[in-house]
Amino acid sequence: MARRLVRDPIYQQLNQALRDMIRDKEFAVGDQFLTERQICEQFGVSRATANKALSNLVAEGVLEFKRGVGTFVRGGILDYDLRALVSFTEKAIVAQKTPATQVLLLEATLAKDAATDVAEKLHIKPDEVVHYIERLRLADDVPVILEHRYVVTKFCPDLSKADVAGSLFAAWTEKYKLDVTGADQTIRAVPIRGKEAKLLHVRSGAAGLLVTATGYLSGGVPLWWEQTLYRGDAYEFHNRLGPIQTARPAAGTLLDIKGQKEA
Repeated sequence: MARRLVRDPIYQQLNQALRDMIRDKEFAVGDQFLTERQICEQFGVSRATANKALSNLVAEGVLEFKRGVGTFVRGGILDYDLRALVSFTEKAIVAQKTPATQVLLLEATLAKDAATDVAEKLHIKPDEVVHYIERLRLADDVPVILEHRYVVTKFCPDLSKADVAGSLFAAWTEKYKLDVTGADQTIRAVPIRGKEAKLLHVRSGAAGLLVTATGYLSGGVPLWWEQTLYRGDAYEFHNRLGPIQTARPAAGTLLDIKGQKEA
């Protein structure tokens, strides 16, 4: 009997349903995944929709395509999707790893007392209160992300350590009913040194990726600003590019890559 998709949009719903099958271990790492025809039969979708969903999961790094053989569940390294807000917990589970979070610090502070100019970044007054959060994210007990985040307190005034120890996205959308619409971010390669190297269990000078991001509520209202450090040996960043563009950056300027953020 076909599994019917009843809510719009069908494409995003199908993507999530296929991720859930991997997360729930219906397919183990290395297993051959459903074919386009099987997806059509199980979910009652067109061949084009099935192809698009499979291609998307391959682009995200969840699946890998082997020419002449089929599509298989990919394991090992975590992937970071540049196109969508995705929970770290969800990504780790899909990669068949056990996620965990160590809350290193959760405190309320005035924006003007923060180590960086968060009042300007978050479009708030200097005497407004923000939550400062430091978290270490782990996959199979291996630290892979070190996060420093400021959150506007008035949108989630009683944010607790239990909230921070889980998915912030879940807390914001389920507990506080916030409409999180996306984030602007920049990514650059950096060496990991000092205390950060110790926390991430890498040698000093090891390769890392620093993501600086501002997250928004509907209407373009900033909710958080962060600087998050990713272990270079634990993550791959995935994106799907569109058609060839003729525009080029002016001489002497840096390329600007904007995407979305995990929480």
